[in-house]
Amino acid sequence: MTATTKPADDYLVIGKIFSVHGVRGEVKVYSFTDPIDNLLDYSHWTLRRGSEVRQVELASGRLQNKVLVAKLKGLDDREEARLLAGFEICVLRSLLPDLTDGEYYWYQLEGLKVIDQLGQLLGTVHHLLETGANDVMVVKACTGSLDDRERLLPYTEQCVLAVDLAAGEMRVEWDADF
Repeated sequence: MTATTKPADDYLVIGKIFSVHGVRGEVKVYSFTDPIDNLLDYSHWTLRRGSEVRQVELASGRLQNKVLVAKLKGLDDREEARLLAGFEICVLRSLLPDLTDGEYYWYQLEGLKVIDQLGQLLGTVHHLLETGANDVMVVKACTGSLDDRERLLPYTEQCVLAVDLAAGEMRVEWDADF
């Protein structure tokens, strides 16, 4: 495991180590990818907890129930593996697969200004939630927004009219009173 020198903005958190598995130094991982085993597609991880940063290499991994079990290269001791609990798993954004037109990673939507069909600023996308039926954007008030309300907007074709990453805006079909 080695230190890293890339700026934190170049990395995206895709999971977190939360426990150990067995006695051979394997770790249990909660994945933020969809499907969850997509995390195993990345062989080099940057682990981050607070100001501590480490580079590790994935030796193998498997899906076990709703968590991943990962074996890191050179890590064979349960107690050493236990020390990794709480580390976020990060990868370089440049390693993410390209998306087709009209598709976005959640991190790209966070921070966008949300403007309704009347040109009113509703706020900015704070984060997204996965609900099962469809994803939901949590839009929080910001400087210049219509009011100080937090809104939950569905991330659907009916609601989201346009996304302009360069302008930092998202146009939506949404009643501001709702």
